[in-house]
Amino acid sequence: MSIENQEFPMTGDAGRKAAMALLAQATADEMHQFWSGWNNKPHVETLRGPETGLVMVRGRIGGGGAAFNLGEATVTRATVRLDGGAVGHAYALGRQGEKVRLAAVFDALWQQNAHRDAVETTVLAPIAQRLDDELKTRRAETAATKVDFFTMVRGDD
Repeated sequence: MSIENQEFPMTGDAGRKAAMALLAQATADEMHQFWSGWNNKPHVETLRGPETGLVMVRGRIGGGGAAFNLGEATVTRATVRLDGGAVGHAYALGRQGEKVRLAAVFDALWQQNAHRDAVETTVLAPIAQRLDDELKTRRAETAATKVDFFTMVRGDD
């Protein structure tokens, strides 16, 4: 997903997919900060998890070769339901259960029209900004190591 071109507000299935992708990339500290600053916290019922398990990561050589099992990755998932009946889901790499539970809460809040704008401006936009800043930093560090090769021609021999 290209963070640089992310447009807010997001709508429909593609918008939810983008929102969930951003929530999965949030740090645990960010999620705790967003939740502690959230006004009028709804009652949250945990339906599943947080549960941690393993998924098989598949890869391809050269992008076109036969798929092979690269290895396993630890993933945590959670599902919650809010007062209004909205159900939120979240998955993220790693073992940070509370982070994933809060991501599911924000997914459920995003699905409610009354809270969508607040989630996008106070939660999703800061995550997207941090990811953009990290990407720009990595690109600048990479560009600093670029070597330009050229060939000098001495004449026709």
